Amino acid sequence: MHLLYEEDGELKAGTVLERSPASFRVESPHGRRSKVKPGNVLLSFDEPPPAQLLGAAESFAQDLDISFLWECSGSREFGFQELARDYVGREPTPSEAAGVLMKLHSAPMYFYRRGKGRFQAAPEATLKLALAAAEKKRRVHEQVEQWAARLANGDCPEEIAVLKDELLYAPDRNKPETRALEQACARSGLSAARLLQRCGLLTDSHEYHLKRFLHEFFPRGTSFPAAAEPVVRRDLPRAPVAAFSLDDTGTTEIDDAFSVQRLPEGLRIGIHIAAPALGFAPGSPLDAIARARLSTAYMPGRKFTMLPEDVIERFSLDHGGERPAVSLYVDFDAEFGVRARYTRLEQVSIVANLRHAQYDVLNEAFENGQDTGLEFEAELRTLWRAAVALETRRGRSSTAAAPLDYTFYVENERVRIVPRKRGAPLDKLVAEMMILVNTAWGELLAERDVAAIYRVQSTGKVRFAVHAEPHEGLGVAAYAWTSSPLRRYVDLVNQWQLVAALEGRKPPFARNSDALLAALRAFEVTAARYDEHQRAMETYWSLRWLDQEKVTTVEAVVLRENLVRIRGLPLTARLSAAPTLEPGTSVRAEVTQIDLVDQTFTCVYRESLQDAVDDAG
Repeated sequence: MHLLYEEDGELKAGTVLERSPASFRVESPHGRRSKVKPGNVLLSFDEPPPAQLLGAAESFAQDLDISFLWECSGSREFGFQELARDYVGREPTPSEAAGVLMKLHSAPMYFYRRGKGRFQAAPEATLKLALAAAEKKRRVHEQVEQWAARLANGDCPEEIAVLKDELLYAPDRNKPETRALEQACARSGLSAARLLQRCGLLTDSHEYHLKRFLHEFFPRGTSFPAAAEPVVRRDLPRAPVAAFSLDDTGTTEIDDAFSVQRLPEGLRIGIHIAAPALGFAPGSPLDAIARARLSTAYMPGRKFTMLPEDVIERFSLDHGGERPAVSLYVDFDAEFGVRARYTRLEQVSIVANLRHAQYDVLNEAFENGQDTGLEFEAELRTLWRAAVALETRRGRSSTAAAPLDYTFYVENERVRIVPRKRGAPLDKLVAEMMILVNTAWGELLAERDVAAIYRVQSTGKVRFAVHAEPHEGLGVAAYAWTSSPLRRYVDLVNQWQLVAALEGRKPPFARNSDALLAALRAFEVTAARYDEHQRAMETYWSLRWLDQEKVTTVEAVVLRENLVRIRGLPLTARLSAAPTLEPGTSVRAEVTQIDLVDQTFTCVYRESLQDAVDDAG
């Protein structure tokens, strides 16, 4: 005896080997054996053999008109053998009955399943809707196929072209245009951007990468919403010092400035931090603006500030006026040992904004004990000596392991990349002063049991916390970002807390405050994404420089296996055609196939440079 049965939604046939009250033991035409429950058996038969029955049933089903079967079945529930009997006008053969069953199974729009081998015709109105939907789906599928074929051949349909940005940056896979582009990419082996570039829709590679960033973070545009002007307090005492800042040429948000006073038994260094927290409060419209952006976003040639320009102008420590500031004064003895620390809210006179472009000559001068005659040179030298002493006492370096930083200057679509040695005197000076102020105010907030957002490092992992914990990498007991309130929302939040503590008021955020914890989590995620985009744009402009300068050969240093870092650029690559090389080996490589859209290039090994000095880190 043979059986026609249903298994996992499929119709199958097999020969019964053994029968028990609970199941049949069945062998398929391919020799597979399985147990079939009686409830899954639809038809038993002696002839023809199972394989032959399935073939004959499929052939019979192909000739059946499903619309005719639907018209003949009426509205009642029926069994497939009944419909087969009515159709052939006699008792159907097993192949005919199985063929009708297969046809009914394959037409769920026409017939609803009502149990084992039983069906009911769909209502006419429902069937019309289902058929219309199926026809629409068919037409859409044909349209997708046509669009995909044209795209794969480099011809972009107008319907695709008008959705270019959406397809590149926020594709909706429910849309046929998206599916067409995906199919075309699969056929051509190209990314969506490269395919649209080949179609002539993507002519500016920089605009493509910039729009990706803008679409993610500024989908409604980069303009700031209207907000009330901040209040500039006039009741602050005037600081007894004149302060100066030191920043890169393009810096417009000047968060910090310094002052140096000689004392009878040492000196007093002032670290003055811009105080936007004195101008607007948590929960204000300006807070909402800062909270939405969380940080200034940087990339070569561009930046998108956390705060509106008019707010920055009021609080940035620009020269030529007095600005509200939170000042940390540190008294040092003759050996640069810290004797005392004081924190003040005050108006500070800013007498100069020094720029690295002019003052970086002091790096070599300080190291060689030379004088240049620049204004504020003596003060900067004093700050550097204090920084060296502070770093030594901490027992940790204030600079990262890689010895070079890179500054990108983009003008008129041309890029200039300037390496700068990390740990140079002026960089160390600024880094140590910021570590000093962030540590001092982190400890102050902890001592007064005021909630704050701390930067913590333990067992090599860096994280944020609302409790003061050590930062092992810096060798300090508490480290709260407070030095950049114009550029980082975490610093602004901490400054609100610090100002409240200094004025003896209840701080705006409790340690378990939802607003504080939400700001911590949101900043951590957003800052990481900003950094990713910045690194991606630095990679782009590095490749752009190689293309711009027609560079075909570069020197590189092996980091591990075939991964190398290009000398003079913040750029790594996989080295092809290279022998086994030890880390630190210097090589010469050929650069080819620079792709500014996909940000890739080919780096081919040419020779090892045994005597080269590794200045790429």
